[in-house]
Amino acid sequence: MTQDEMKKNAAWAALQYVPRNTVVGVGTGSTVNHFIDALASIKHEIKGAVSSSVQSTEKLQALGIAVLDLNSIDSFSVYVDGADEINQHKHMIKGGGAALTREKIVAAVAEQFICIVDQSKQVDVLGKFPLPVEVIPMASAYVARQLTKLGGRPVLRQGVITDNGNVIIDVHDLAITAPVKLEQQINNIVGVVCNGIFANRAADMVLVGSADGTQVIK
Repeated sequence: MTQDEMKKNAAWAALQYVPRNTVVGVGTGSTVNHFIDALASIKHEIKGAVSSSVQSTEKLQALGIAVLDLNSIDSFSVYVDGADEINQHKHMIKGGGAALTREKIVAAVAEQFICIVDQSKQVDVLGKFPLPVEVIPMASAYVARQLTKLGGRPVLRQGVITDNGNVIIDVHDLAITAPVKLEQQINNIVGVVCNGIFANRAADMVLVGSADGTQVIK
C-alpha cells in the first residue's frame, strides 16, 4: 500500500466523526485533500466548512461545499487536519504547507481536533521535520538570530509568502522535548506571528492510516 493510499484511508475514516447538519473545520495539505473529497460525498448533510487556507477554500468551493467566514461562527464541533509530525501525546509539528497560523486559529475555535496522518508521521520526539515559523518580513533577520539562540538552525523558506503576506522560517536541528514550553517561547519572540508546534492545543483524536487499516488514538 502506498503512502498516499494510507493518507486516503485515514482521511475517509474521519467522515464517521463528522456530525451531520453542522459546520466542519477543514485544514490544509495532501491528506486533507483526500478528506475534502470525502466531505463532498456528504456535502448535502452539512451546513458548510471553515477553511484554514486559500488552497483548501478553492478545493471546497470547486466541489460545491460552502465556505463560511470564521468570524461569523462562535464555535463548531470538529476540525480535521493533518500533521508533518505527531508524538504519543498528540503534540504536532504543522506548517509544511505554510498555513500554520490559520490552522492554529481554526483549531482554537473547534471543540474537537481530529488529526489525520499516515504512519510515517508518528515520532517519539518532535523536530526531525524542520519547525515552520511564520514571521513578519521586516523581523526575519532578528527572529532568525533569536531562533539560533534556542539551538535551532533557521533557514528562510525561499519563494514562499503565506496567505497572510508573511514569510516562513524553517528551523532545523531541534529536538523538541518540551513542546508546550518551546511553543510559548517562540511565540514570545517579537515579529513571530505563529509557530508550527501544536502542543498547547494538541489533537483530541488521531487517525493513523497504515497498510493494516486505520488506527484510532484517543
